[in-house]
Amino acid sequence: MANKESPIKTIVVAVLLSLVCSIVVSYAAIKLKPQQQMNKALDKKLNILMAAGMVENPVAADVASLFEQVEARVVDLASGEFVEAPEGFDQREFAKNAATSIKLDSEVDLGGIGSRSKLASVYIVRKDGKFDTLILPMHGKGLFSTLYGFVALDSDLKTIKGIKYYEHGETPGLGGEVENPLWLAKWPGKEALNDNGEPIITLVKNGADETTEVDALSGATWTSNGVQNMLHFWLGDNGFGPFLDKVRAGGL
Repeated sequence: MANKESPIKTIVVAVLLSLVCSIVVSYAAIKLKPQQQMNKALDKKLNILMAAGMVENPVAADVASLFEQVEARVVDLASGEFVEAPEGFDQREFAKNAATSIKLDSEVDLGGIGSRSKLASVYIVRKDGKFDTLILPMHGKGLFSTLYGFVALDSDLKTIKGIKYYEHGETPGLGGEVENPLWLAKWPGKEALNDNGEPIITLVKNGADETTEVDALSGATWTSNGVQNMLHFWLGDNGFGPFLDKVRAGGL
């Protein structure tokens, strides 16, 4: 009669199998990490280019070549001045650190983000040596998630060239329509700020008739409100407002 498998032998085999699998997975993660980081950086550049209207076909785009036209800088949001980027600067991580962020009072926290980094990235595009487009990162609360994206402003610093969302957890078919190209196509040419630099863009139901209005997402009121609120926050005094004032006064 064949010997029955003992419980101890079964446990040993299971432990050894788990150990081997964990080693393989860990090794793969370590080996693939540089490639993953490179892909993440490339995707970020692609989304910046798409917000600026510099990419028509993202599949065929030569992102590295196109991004050579973009100048990446870092801004102190309180002063609006350019600063040297700290080593390893990551705006999201800075927002989580008490030493590199500021806590937002509820009355000014339109985006519902709690705190923001003291520093922020900005992206500048020039054509024929002249300032043409400014791309700004933005994020804020929707219904179920924090939405991350970019808004691109024309050289008048009032008119939107485009917006692009690249990360969120909103409901597919509802709030998730922030990624829909048909909805994103409604933004270019809309006025985000007035002559005094005050955010005036609004999302409206039942047809946007004014140059300061964009159609809200159907069936996604909370997400639509989140989009409007984050734009008002990041383009306002507690976001990029001081920087935009500096640019209006002195140019880029």
